[in-house]
Amino acid sequence: MCGLDGDEEGGPTGDEGAGDEQAQFSALLEDSAEDLYEHAPCGYLSTQLDGRIAKVNATLLNWLGYRRDDLVGRTHFSDLLTVGGRLYHETHFAPLLRMQGEISGIALELKAADGSRLPVLVTSTVKTGSDGQPLLIRTTVVDARDRRAYESELLRAREEADRERDRLQTLASTLQKTLLPPTLVDVPGLEVAAHYHVASVDEVGGDFYDLFPLAGGTWGLFLGDVCGKGAAAAAVTSLARYTLRAAAVYDPDPAAVLGNLNTVLNHEYNGTDPRFCTVVFGLLTPDPAPDRAGFRITLAGGGHPPALLMRADGTADFLPTPGGQLIGVLPDAEIATTTVHLDPGDTVLLYTDGLTEAHTNATAGGGERYGDDALLDFGRALAPSTASGTISAVRDLLDAFGSGVDDDTAVLSIHAPRPDSEERQ
Repeated sequence: MCGLDGDEEGGPTGDEGAGDEQAQFSALLEDSAEDLYEHAPCGYLSTQLDGRIAKVNATLLNWLGYRRDDLVGRTHFSDLLTVGGRLYHETHFAPLLRMQGEISGIALELKAADGSRLPVLVTSTVKTGSDGQPLLIRTTVVDARDRRAYESELLRAREEADRERDRLQTLASTLQKTLLPPTLVDVPGLEVAAHYHVASVDEVGGDFYDLFPLAGGTWGLFLGDVCGKGAAAAAVTSLARYTLRAAAVYDPDPAAVLGNLNTVLNHEYNGTDPRFCTVVFGLLTPDPAPDRAGFRITLAGGGHPPALLMRADGTADFLPTPGGQLIGVLPDAEIATTTVHLDPGDTVLLYTDGLTEAHTNATAGGGERYGDDALLDFGRALAPSTASGTISAVRDLLDAFGSGVDDDTAVLSIHAPRPDSEERQ
């Protein structure tokens, strides 16, 4: 039998066979450990305390294109670094390593034999003896070329995104300017001022205003706010602005002007994507009485916040147009009107709801809305004021809100100057 024959012929016993297998396995482990060091997926090197290379694996040699004899015992680790890397090694890397005993994940560049550069991540630890004294430095080097390429691609993509954002911001800013009058015209006998506060430079807002002459020495003005932002809102803003001017030439009655705009918007945007806006349209007429100075102003409101009237005597109140409905929602919107006389020293402020809906303290968890009551108190504290003084005060108020202003805000002020006294700025 096979087993007996083997014993009779002096073949290995079970214990001897096991011993041979153990020896072969041990030899294999020893060979594998050395092979793992030499051909590891990362570079290994050991240096003396002064940085002279004492041992280096084949992986790092292959990356850099050196022979072992070129480096071992002849070259310091810092000699493999670029000029900037060598400076960092001497001023930061080496001192921290001596202080902490280890340092990890440091991005450096190694110089290859052909002069090229190899981006790497370096981790070093100090090996100490039984007495705690440092013996040598062990360093692991990880090839960071793929990571560097990835980071470069991310940087390129970010730079491209930044350029695209700048381009869109410029486009949005340019488009916004086309929806507003470049300058306000001078109205004989009145002082006018306006301001547009941009909440976000990334999108075109829907606020708009204008002031323009009509026949018979009268002047038309409007201020409104289109629902939404972006290109769609800009299209509605442009349509509303030119419709209001054309309608005022045809029939300057404020209610008729807003009625025409309502018809146009309701006709153009009555499908699955309805568009609407709030608007106040005003008609300025010099007082016809020869013995009375000032202007008569008639305002028509279509769902818009009421104008604020600040009198020359220091009082202030809203000029409500109750019942005025949003423009563009219903085929026959209800339009409310009010008429008031601007005596010398009086000032009217028109505004969009970005002012009253601003947060008073955005940094403290949102804060409260500014609101109509606060605006009325603001007007009473400010009155009497000029148009420029009013707009300046509103700009300061918006700036004080900071990031609490989350919607664009348009403001327009009309003031009847007092001819024989100084105006308070």
